Amino acid sequence: MFTCLKILLATSLLTTLRNPANISLLTRQLLIAPAIWNRPDGLRTCLQVLSIFHTAGTNRGGGINSARAPGSLKEYSDADNDIWVKAVAAGADEQSPRWKHLLPLGGLLLSMDGRVHPPLYSTLKGDVERAVVKAVNLALSQSTPDELRGGCVTLVLNYTFELLPNVLVAELDYDALLPTLVEAAFFSAEGFQSGYLLGTIDQDIVHVKDNKFTWLPMSPTFLQAQKVSSRPLVASMGPLSRLIAHAVKSVRSPLHIHNLVEALLNVSRTTNSQWRANKLSEIDASEEAVYLDEVALKRTIPLLWQILRSVLFAMTIVMKSIMGRLLIDGELAKHNSAPTLSTQILHTMRNVYFISSRLGSNAFSSTTFVFLTAIDVLSRYPAHTESFLLETKPSALGELPPHPLDRCLDLFFLNTAENLTLTISPQINEDILIAAAMPYLTVAISPHLIDIFEAAHSVVLAVLVAPKNVAIAQRIFPFYIDTLFKVFPTNLSPRQYRVAIKTLVRIASPPSSLSFRQPDLASTILEMLHHRALSASGNMLPPLRSSISQVNQEIAPLSEQAVLTLAILDALPSLSLEILEEWLPISASLINYVKGPQMAEVCRRRLWEVLYYGEMDVDRAQICLVWWGTRGGREMALRGPKQGIPEPLISAALEEASGQ
Repeated sequence: MFTCLKILLATSLLTTLRNPANISLLTRQLLIAPAIWNRPDGLRTCLQVLSIFHTAGTNRGGGINSARAPGSLKEYSDADNDIWVKAVAAGADEQSPRWKHLLPLGGLLLSMDGRVHPPLYSTLKGDVERAVVKAVNLALSQSTPDELRGGCVTLVLNYTFELLPNVLVAELDYDALLPTLVEAAFFSAEGFQSGYLLGTIDQDIVHVKDNKFTWLPMSPTFLQAQKVSSRPLVASMGPLSRLIAHAVKSVRSPLHIHNLVEALLNVSRTTNSQWRANKLSEIDASEEAVYLDEVALKRTIPLLWQILRSVLFAMTIVMKSIMGRLLIDGELAKHNSAPTLSTQILHTMRNVYFISSRLGSNAFSSTTFVFLTAIDVLSRYPAHTESFLLETKPSALGELPPHPLDRCLDLFFLNTAENLTLTISPQINEDILIAAAMPYLTVAISPHLIDIFEAAHSVVLAVLVAPKNVAIAQRIFPFYIDTLFKVFPTNLSPRQYRVAIKTLVRIASPPSSLSFRQPDLASTILEMLHHRALSASGNMLPPLRSSISQVNQEIAPLSEQAVLTLAILDALPSLSLEILEEWLPISASLINYVKGPQMAEVCRRRLWEVLYYGEMDVDRAQICLVWWGTRGGREMALRGPKQGIPEPLISAALEEASGQ
């Protein structure tokens, strides 16, 4: 094991020695010395040896001279550096394993990079680059097991990969490299260890005063977590994930892609099960301040989530590369391969959703790409789609799970199912999707249920809008409309409410099959909105704060009355021609009765957007143009009616004579 003094001494000697034989001898001893390798400190030992050669080369290139007075150290000529580089490379001989040769060669190549420090100038840079690639391939070809071999190859290549020219990068044996990188990053003792750290933490989560829990900074598992976060591979998981992603694009055999997807699925499954075994999983994100003390909240728990986020991002980058490969690879895109891969990717994302859900649905664009691409591929195969939904459906349909992790899995199921309603049969839509959403539709308001509450409404709307689900829509439409009016504004955000109303009106309007069965449904919905808007509050609605993300917060606060008016305006482009002509003056007049000039102005701008910015088709636009120009629409929208709000009437109704 190295000490700082030994590292400094070895670096100083390697920098100043001039006899090539002595340089080679010192290099050889650094690679085989029993004091270093009999009890190595994992990859930290490899990193220390790599740093010796890197620092020595940097010193010879002027890295130390630049910090001292000119002339205080003798500079080395290019010829001297060439001799020194050859001597160091000669020390990597048959007396040491092939994978150890990467340490001096990688250190030399790093010292020749001038982006951070003055480079080691040598005419042999191209030879060193070729030697690194050859050493990697030879190390990968070794059949003798060595726990440090794969980690060392991964470590050195992770540092030097960007320094290699493309022509040499193409010569790497990716079929052997990809499994090595994945094993080192996600399974080895120097990587994430399949997430087993999460389960061991439970023993150190202890109860303290005020009915709170803590994870002490001096506990063994926290010290282990600090050690894990400082491991060379975990600390550089970002570049490592990009290296694995490049290997995915370059690997020749599709079998390695299948093995990689299976490996990621196993890691995610173990991570999920270990998290469930942890007491921290029983605390919802919105309740951490209630059940965790200040030490846990500010010192120990953040480190754990830092590790988990690092692994999540790495897995996402790799899965993005896999999905990109699937889209262009004919072998992977075959019918016996594509649905299996996309299903496994979705299972992997589901297992780590307790991590990604804390970041928000749009926090990481690569996550969105992987999710939507996997759904697009899976949706081409109805049988596989239904099988996936049956596998991931809530364990107890119709019930609200008490465990936060189960609710998190329900949220993933609902977000996924929302995109698959057109693929699956009406029976699955009703028996699985509607049944899974029902417990969340009318549940009492709670900060940790807002996200899943809105996801449940989105699923119901997605089921109703599917053309083949018209029979389902006819059965549950009255119940859902009644539920929608009950939950707003306490349990539903203005954005989600407006989307729901607009969707329902579109479903109830031609050419929907439901509109022919119940032709007055769209008018009924608007009349209910209009009646409620007349007596609704003009006070600003408080923002609904999500427990996980804040994507549902409005840009500007709105009143309940303004939201109801905006919902009517949003629905205008979906109405039939006759109903549109009837509701244009009603909706315009309603704007003038919105309380507060600011809210009224928001509604006027929305009416203008609906009329002017292309939301209407040609026939509806013609009706709007006539109403605006010749039937008093402009005056009604801008200045209001002369005599109150016109009473909404059903079709064919007769107005009572005024008596004038």
